[in-house]
Amino acid sequence: MLRFFFSMIGSVFTLMTLGAVGAAVGLGAIFFIYGRDLPSHEVLAQYTPQTISRIYSGEGQIIDEFANERRLFTSAEEIPDLIKYAFISAEDKNYYTHPGYDARGILAVIYEAVASRGRDVRGASTITQQVMKNFLLSGDVTIERKIQEIILAVRAEQVLSKEQILELYLNEIFLGLNSYGITAAAQTYFNRPLSELTPGEAAYLAALAQRPGNLHPVRQIDASLNRRNYVLREMYENGYIDLATMQSEQDAPLLTVQAGDYESFRSNVQERDYFTDEIRRQLSEDFGEDEFFGGGLSIRATVDPAMQVSAAHALQRALEQFDRGTGLWRGTGITLPQEALASEEAWRAALDAIPSSGDDNNPGMARDITLESPWYPSVILAIEDQRVRVGIESVAEVEAGHWVPREDIQWMRGNFFDNFTVGDVVHVRAMVADTDRSFIRWTLRQVPEVQGAFMAMDVNTGRVIAMQGGFSYQASVFNRVTQARRQPGSSFNPFVYAAALDRGYTPATIIVDAPIEINTPQGI
Repeated sequence: MLRFFFSMIGSVFTLMTLGAVGAAVGLGAIFFIYGRDLPSHEVLAQYTPQTISRIYSGEGQIIDEFANERRLFTSAEEIPDLIKYAFISAEDKNYYTHPGYDARGILAVIYEAVASRGRDVRGASTITQQVMKNFLLSGDVTIERKIQEIILAVRAEQVLSKEQILELYLNEIFLGLNSYGITAAAQTYFNRPLSELTPGEAAYLAALAQRPGNLHPVRQIDASLNRRNYVLREMYENGYIDLATMQSEQDAPLLTVQAGDYESFRSNVQERDYFTDEIRRQLSEDFGEDEFFGGGLSIRATVDPAMQVSAAHALQRALEQFDRGTGLWRGTGITLPQEALASEEAWRAALDAIPSSGDDNNPGMARDITLESPWYPSVILAIEDQRVRVGIESVAEVEAGHWVPREDIQWMRGNFFDNFTVGDVVHVRAMVADTDRSFIRWTLRQVPEVQGAFMAMDVNTGRVIAMQGGFSYQASVFNRVTQARRQPGSSFNPFVYAAALDRGYTPATIIVDAPIEINTPQGI
């Protein structure tokens, strides 16, 4: 009996050993098969991210920026520990101890999935695995891709330090609102550098790593607060912040640029105009669009910002004066449907949805005009005998409403009521006194049909200091300074004038512009 018992134990042990060996061989075979022909992880050491190209004035002021992916690269040494700890707590609490994959995390996920019969399924990717997926693999959700991800993660951990991998992750990750990397995200949401973020703000950025499209700080504020507070709790449990900090930060409101609590970084960057767009066009031809939009170029422009504004206003003033002399009202060609006029919230949302730049089929609004005072997109809400009521984008409603009096549109031809219908989208600006800039009334404006161009150049150096290629860049991006074809007279004149100078004419010669009389046998 005892011999039989030991024989059974020996058989079970043998089976277990054979099973373990078989499993190891099978697992090794799987990793061998999927480990072949994988992209080299060594390319990560030469990683060059897409970063913002910026245009500066002669005084070093940022006047425009271009980027497919808005990213400001920050080295690991410059990233505060608080930011690192927030992302590690949110995404990979064992980051500093695992070899590239988290075996305990994978087992925990499998157990939860089995226990919930597939209802509770979450990811178990480490930060290293996410880097492999983002840089070297596709986003396919398959067993094969997950195995390849683990293999590459283990290989990467053998040649790259934890700080190097974390640097790649924190600079590459998408965090919503076209913000790639933590530095650009901190600027987008809080308009502050990383070193000035609070633990709660760092936790919110870390929360965005999981669901950047579903944690908007205004539209999904409740979900944003819940996820932020979860990250703060993880930071406390991991020993990165103390209890008092966690509690105070969890109780604090989520203040962001999007909620209007902070000024946007874009407030310090002027609206795109013809000058900077011409720089984009020429450098894209010289270096290629990929390099221009992702190469992080620093461009010093010859433009004088003050003169550029003066040039734009001079051309706009002349074109508007000519346009009003025709007496024709064309409007914008946009009319809001009746359901969009049901409430202030509805028409404001409808106005906000109209783009600032359009085309012949989908006209936009010129929000970049500052002549005398800024132009605003507006909608006609009511028409009375002597005035028109308008709802104005970005201007708060008042109890009496905003009105354009009939005297303001005396320059228009035709019947007063034929020019407007309720729901028409128009431009308005505030008419103000020249002395103290006090408000007089709202006045209707329109983009002129006739266009023009203006360029100022320093003749001693050849530097272009101002360029305005039309009435409004947002109304028409076509640059009439550099892209318009010259009229025939502009081509003929140099040859005509040169021939005249050869024959003794001078720049002071007066030519009588009168009919030529020739005496012929038939008479004069």
